[in-house]
Amino acid sequence: MKIDELIAKAEQRLDPLFKKIDETALFNQQKVLSAFAEERIAARHFLQTNGYGYGDEGRDALARVFARAFGAERAIVSPALLSGTHTINVALFGILRPNDRALIITGTPYDTIRKVLWGEGNGSFKDFGIKFDVVELDGGKPDYPAIAAALKSQDYKMVYIQRSRGYELRDSFTVGEIGEMCYFVRNRGFGGCIFCDNCYGEFAEEKEPTEVGVDLMAGSLIKNAGGGLAPTGGYIAGREPFMGLAEGRLTAPSVGAEVGSYAYGYRLFYQGFFLAPHVVAQILKGGLLIGACLESLGYRTYPKTDKIPADITRAVRFETEKQLTDFIVSVQECSPVDSFVRPEAWDMPGYEDKVIMAAGTFVGGATSELSADAPIREPYLAYFQGGLTYEHCKIACKKILEKLV
Repeated sequence: MKIDELIAKAEQRLDPLFKKIDETALFNQQKVLSAFAEERIAARHFLQTNGYGYGDEGRDALARVFARAFGAERAIVSPALLSGTHTINVALFGILRPNDRALIITGTPYDTIRKVLWGEGNGSFKDFGIKFDVVELDGGKPDYPAIAAALKSQDYKMVYIQRSRGYELRDSFTVGEIGEMCYFVRNRGFGGCIFCDNCYGEFAEEKEPTEVGVDLMAGSLIKNAGGGLAPTGGYIAGREPFMGLAEGRLTAPSVGAEVGSYAYGYRLFYQGFFLAPHVVAQILKGGLLIGACLESLGYRTYPKTDKIPADITRAVRFETEKQLTDFIVSVQECSPVDSFVRPEAWDMPGYEDKVIMAAGTFVGGATSELSADAPIREPYLAYFQGGLTYEHCKIACKKILEKLV
């Protein structure tokens, strides 16, 4: 079968899912637009600021827009949050204190978080006497009997949920499933903070974790919520008492969210967030198309392409390291930036194995743009995500298939 015919058949099969994705995007676009209107966003909010940033209207209004759109009481949106891992680190250190204990109920977190939690002599939570226990998943789903037993055996200050699959072979959790987790732990008497790592999940569904029982969630702006325009940054959103603690950790307990300026102006953060529901829809459709075409060639991809993913990532399994690296190289060749560069595996900060990454992106490393990465270890799994337009994803799909065939 010709590649054009392969793509056309995949699009025909995926059309019902594409229509549902467009409906979700319309719902979320209205939600974001309403947040802008309710906060009376004006051109003055885009202006650059400097110094302490006392009374910075752009910073404060941006945080209120995020909070409204995410159904949260408060939010922090800051260029000083440098990545998803850094943002999670700030949120957790805001809540937890020496000798506290937290329970992770979605299995062992992805690589960069492990050194934050259990690193030796690097300023990790372990160094401060803060303990994280892990309940591993059962067939990719929460092990509720084990969670109940753990909650009964220890006094936990936090329950931790990771929405995305990370580098594991499981489906990412839907907002509905996260709501079930919250309901379960509350019914077992847990009264502390329920935290969710929301990276890669924003606007994939009509609700966010803060609307179904999560007290605090965090994410990166060079993923979904930045809409492909935010140059850096992260957000933390949630309930009042926990947000105050996170703000004190981001700056200092004495000043919290009252300080923080940005000399380059906030327009790209506002505009990116406004575009985010549409961009996420483009990414979801592009990921389904590439996944469906690869499946037709005999490759195994996760999640299956018979349903809408819960986040923007897709995993592809290969038999050999060469097949894996060839795929990553093919994604780089489809990029608008540095298409001529050949990716090589290297020791990326925070990862346990060498990682090879295709990221020919306008914003360095932005996973809202078409990109792919993989740890060099068995099983050989590549994780791809992003694509600011469906058209780019479709063109990339054709080029990737030509290379693989």
